[in-house]
Amino acid sequence: MDINLIRTFLEVAATGSFVNASERLFVTQSAVSLRIQRLEDSLGKPLFTRSKAGAELTPAGREFERYALSLIKIWEEARQQIGVPEGYSKSITVGAQYSLWPRLGFRWLDRMQADMPTLNVRAELGMPDRLTRFLVEGVVQAALMYTPQLRPGLSARLVMEEDLVLVASWEAEMEDIAKDYVFVDWGPEFVHAHALELPDLTNPGITLSLGAMAADYIAQRHKAAYLPARYIKRFLDEGRLHLVPNAPTFPYPVWVIWRDDLDDDIHAVAEAALVAVTTQLDADQDAVLETLAGMNNGQGVGILGNH
Repeated sequence: MDINLIRTFLEVAATGSFVNASERLFVTQSAVSLRIQRLEDSLGKPLFTRSKAGAELTPAGREFERYALSLIKIWEEARQQIGVPEGYSKSITVGAQYSLWPRLGFRWLDRMQADMPTLNVRAELGMPDRLTRFLVEGVVQAALMYTPQLRPGLSARLVMEEDLVLVASWEAEMEDIAKDYVFVDWGPEFVHAHALELPDLTNPGITLSLGAMAADYIAQRHKAAYLPARYIKRFLDEGRLHLVPNAPTFPYPVWVIWRDDLDDDIHAVAEAALVAVTTQLDADQDAVLETLAGMNNGQGVGILGNH
């Protein structure tokens, strides 16, 4: 059976729409319809009820969904195990959102291979929806993300409490940055707290949904923005960015999502490696926050959203 038919079925089932599935799979809507038709012809039963509102699973479709997930999982296990390069005995595929690869994800990979040299590691990039789908299908076995979406067979653990801090490319005060402020969209909770507590900064000329990638943009221009303390410490050390005193921080938790059926030995190594890496990053972040507190004339560091 063509594994692409199974993936397409699961995407339509997850999104409830042939159109949305086509966008996620980067194929045309007609290609999605053809794949589902081929699958229905093979099974001899309709899998979806089509309507203007979208596509809803039929009783046969709901029953087949369990088997489809199992088929994808078995296929991924076989593909990854057969694809293990010579000299390596085990394999893991991990994913992360873009902002979590620099200084966290990459160090995690390094530490895992240092602790288990025969471990073959693959890496995936994606937003939470894509990473969750990969986890459910068995494409990845662990993923780092800010907004976990739990499903049966998955478990989540808080990795660290990331702090977003306000920085500028020059030594600035809060009242200096409004015209040069760049809004980095860190999600609904940040947007809400930001609008309530920083009304003078709610009409920026530029908005970026690039996460930590925005640091390079800010550092190379006369700009200011909220960025992760973990990520920008090296920019601070190099003098390319500067903390803005008396600016509140915003806590932004980072989670790791595990597949429950991950090999116990690999899970233990991956978990220990992640703990070791985040311990160092916590120290880096604490150093940034201590510096900020020292700039605030003994007033401490405020938290965005606590008022």
